[in-house]
Amino acid sequence: MSYTVDFVNVSTVGLEASPMAGALAGLRANEARYFKNKYDHIFTVEPAAQATEAIDWVHRILKEERGIVVASPPLEATTFQVENIKWTYVFYESGLSINVLYPLDDPKKRAVGFKLSDGMEVPAELGAFKFARQKSKLAGTIRGSYFVIKGAY
Repeated sequence: MSYTVDFVNVSTVGLEASPMAGALAGLRANEARYFKNKYDHIFTVEPAAQATEAIDWVHRILKEERGIVVASPPLEATTFQVENIKWTYVFYESGLSINVLYPLDDPKKRAVGFKLSDGMEVPAELGAFKFARQKSKLAGTIRGSYFVIKGAY
């Protein structure tokens, strides 16, 4: 069953299996607020079992572009399009959030972003990346990094 993310009353619905559930819920709410404010888009996620196509797509990009295999199991995912950009998000049990920004008309701006929940250690598979810090009222301190996608998916 899909879940509409509420960024006013932050909830751990769907993220209970994560030891970082509270921080991950804040991170997810932060993304929901961004899309509501910037695009007037309602951020809705599905359990991983119902979002296998989106998760497989993200994992394929990670593997083919950088040889990255995420060790943590996915909990939720979403795919949607705003304007001419396809977005896919996957939220993991470890507290990691991965998003793919995939403009349909501008291959040079395609990228994969990583965000770490407040208090989370950098996963070994992402140890080569440098993470910038960002403060959020909903998510505390978010650490993020990204890479540009070279191929077409």
